Amino acid sequence: MTRVLLRSAKDPFTPVSPELSLALYKHGIFGRNVGNLVFTEAVHKLISVPGTEVVSNSFLSERPGVDQAYVNRVNEEYDLFVVPLANAFRLSFLDNLKRLTWVIERLRIPVVVIGVGVAGGAGSLDNPFPPPTDELRVAVRRFVSAVLDKSASIGVRGEFTRAYLAELGFGDDVVDAVGCPSLFRDGPNLQVTKRVAEITSESRFTINISPYVKLMDRVATRHAKRYPNMVYVPQGDEVLELLLWGTHPDNVRRGLPHHTGHQLYREDRIRFFVDTSTWMRYLAEQEFSFGTRIHGNIVALSAGTPAHVLAHDSRTLELAGYHEIPHSLVPDVSPTVDAAELYAQADYTAFNAGQAPRWDRFARFLERNGIEHVFQPGKADPGYDARLAAAGLPPAVTTLMTTDPEAREQIKSRVAELYSLGGVRVLREAHKPQIPFPHSVALYEGMAPGERPPGRRVVQHLPVPVRSALRQSRALAHRLRRRA
Repeated sequence: MTRVLLRSAKDPFTPVSPELSLALYKHGIFGRNVGNLVFTEAVHKLISVPGTEVVSNSFLSERPGVDQAYVNRVNEEYDLFVVPLANAFRLSFLDNLKRLTWVIERLRIPVVVIGVGVAGGAGSLDNPFPPPTDELRVAVRRFVSAVLDKSASIGVRGEFTRAYLAELGFGDDVVDAVGCPSLFRDGPNLQVTKRVAEITSESRFTINISPYVKLMDRVATRHAKRYPNMVYVPQGDEVLELLLWGTHPDNVRRGLPHHTGHQLYREDRIRFFVDTSTWMRYLAEQEFSFGTRIHGNIVALSAGTPAHVLAHDSRTLELAGYHEIPHSLVPDVSPTVDAAELYAQADYTAFNAGQAPRWDRFARFLERNGIEHVFQPGKADPGYDARLAAAGLPPAVTTLMTTDPEAREQIKSRVAELYSLGGVRVLREAHKPQIPFPHSVALYEGMAPGERPPGRRVVQHLPVPVRSALRQSRALAHRLRRRA
């Protein structure tokens, strides 16, 4: 049995409730964006060949606290470390990248990186490279060197990342542009075709939104009014918190559907998924997907559903360009853009025609680096998706306004669990009553027994410090009497 350690948030067959998915780490088990589950689950499926056990590392190889004992255990228990990444070459991921590099440098097993990308700063549609800080360049060069010490090549998202690594001294002989593994989950035969002639006011489709793209405030609000069957599928941890607990930041923009007053929330037209497979099954039933989230649209395409990307930065543009996904640049998009127009303009001829050649490049990369996959002869795992369907994964999270019976049962269970964990005691501590005429704190000493409060000794009615002092004084008086 070959054992492969996979960089991923969790095992795709393990149910983790939405509440626990959010609570396990500061920004959720999925690292702030549930889109991180998409490409890691795809790799999990692709390398699940007979005779191989794939184990999720829960992102621990890059989390604070990783140490030599962890590295020793990986060396002893695993034969290969496979590392799917997204836009890891960026300043905000620098600490994670350094910790991951530290681990890789100390491993004695092969390490293969799949789909890593560069993330530019503001205005990255014009300049896809990040700010040229020495610290980031040194960290990226050290990471890539560590990876190449343990593999034949490194797999990058596309041409922007290939060019970035070329500037750092890594040529095409060791850098393979492979795109996003999410779109290779089901191999070379993925095809996307339009299921309806046009998008109408009655169409069922989804929107995805990057909260930092302000254009989407007006787009979401206008579409919510025009298309009553449109549903918002968010990806960020802050929206999961909104759906679970009804909380949101005070400064949230009113046009953004991240607060309880937005029409999409009030009408229960928001769905959050904490597993890729349930997300895919939902989008497979939709007619269209559009918006600024690259993996939100990639999930739709992987399910065979037409999608249109509104590319707002070099990260989204790099993948849309590599996979020939229909897309528009956000600076060129009018606030009055309409889903019906995007659907009508979208042409999947290039996407479909290029899927097989792109798969061939991806498969060659895997095989060059010694990774077996399920599309090799005799390596299929036909029961993978059936096992996922039977895994009991949680359904979509709804808003608290839902009328769906199953979703309402989930909400009741959530409240019951909270109550069992704290109950009345916690509520009393959090909401101490303000009594205008409280009990007296007089010591009651000298009162006749019949004049004291009934049912309890006097000391039980006193504040804790007073009780303690009273007991000490009584003990001292008792000792003095015994000595006398």
